[in-house]
Amino acid sequence: MTCRHCGAPLRLTFLDLGAAPPSNAYLGAEALRAPETWFPLRLMACERCWLVQTEDYAGREALFTEDYAYFSSFSASWLAHSQAYVEQMIARLGLGPASHVVEVASNDGYLLQFVQAAGIPCTGIEPTRSTAAAARAKGIETIEEFFGVALGRRLAAAGKAADLTAANNVLAHVPDINDFVGGFAALLKPEGVATFEFPHLMRMVAENQFDTAYHEHYSYLSLTAVRRIFAGNGLAVFDVEELPTHGGSLRVFAQRADTGRRAVSEAVTAMLAREAGLGMAGPDYYAGFQRAAERVKDDFVAFLIEAKRQGLRVGAYGAAAKGNTLMNFAGIRPDLLPYVVDRNPAKQGKFMPGSRIPIVGEAHLLADRPDRIVILPWNLKAEVMGQLEEARGWGAKFVVAVPKLEVL
Repeated sequence: MTCRHCGAPLRLTFLDLGAAPPSNAYLGAEALRAPETWFPLRLMACERCWLVQTEDYAGREALFTEDYAYFSSFSASWLAHSQAYVEQMIARLGLGPASHVVEVASNDGYLLQFVQAAGIPCTGIEPTRSTAAAARAKGIETIEEFFGVALGRRLAAAGKAADLTAANNVLAHVPDINDFVGGFAALLKPEGVATFEFPHLMRMVAENQFDTAYHEHYSYLSLTAVRRIFAGNGLAVFDVEELPTHGGSLRVFAQRADTGRRAVSEAVTAMLAREAGLGMAGPDYYAGFQRAAERVKDDFVAFLIEAKRQGLRVGAYGAAAKGNTLMNFAGIRPDLLPYVVDRNPAKQGKFMPGSRIPIVGEAHLLADRPDRIVILPWNLKAEVMGQLEEARGWGAKFVVAVPKLEVL
């Protein structure tokens, strides 16, 4: 295997979670009578450019299907985050009716709805039919394709070059990261700005967020690696912000390397120095993560077994991709965790891939009144606990497994 950015041979293993089915391949009842396709789930670190990446076993078309079940708008906190981003970009870049905003991986229009409401022309690019249809229902023009250099050039030639492009939680999701990044250089106006948000590898390691590893995440990103990838594909990083989203993310600002004139901020220099100080450009940094992941797995399995022995009723909340990683790495099945609650109707009535745990609506949890509620999307634990405040009334306690097992 060679690095998907620089082509160097990959020899350094960062994390090996065995095998799992694609994390968003939720099962219908009829699929329970059929076998599932499982792929090895192993992450390697490139010792030349320090991009952490999965071994490639599944193409993007197999992972991002027409019935893709992840809809961004079901998280109130994520909607608030997106609205704040739009307001900040309008103020910072002076966007208005003569501007054009493009979001790549626009999902169900969760972000562009705020651009549209501000009277700014916008276009979404979203390859999954289910979410693209939801965006069109909001009146948002959506191109149903995967993004890359060819599409970026086509849009620019058609008069749809962008003053601002947004790419939230998608840079990690692309198998050909060079073609993807090059597409932004092709799409931006000469003084345009591209922003990218992605979980920060530094936080993944520091807080043992191993469950953010799944096949849809082809890459695990540091600013050190991202700056190099951008420079090789026509973009220059000029600013960076740390965000609390998804357990700790970076928002990177980039411009065309050939025409952009914005000065590089001190924040970029400081973050690069911070990563260097931690040793992120050396092999020792990537050792030990496997043992930390196995400790979480062992503690979680022990908790569920002990709860069963004590006769406690346990349910889970949030049929998230990270929850599927944890379930399959730990070998959890319905005998230990009988159901997972999710607000998304597209997931209700289906089953978690691999573990085949049924996904139900909130009414099921309110009727069952479990003693323990495991919050699988731990990054949303405050939001979930607020939504389920009445569970405290019957004595329920909330549980998270990552970064360590806690009964809250």
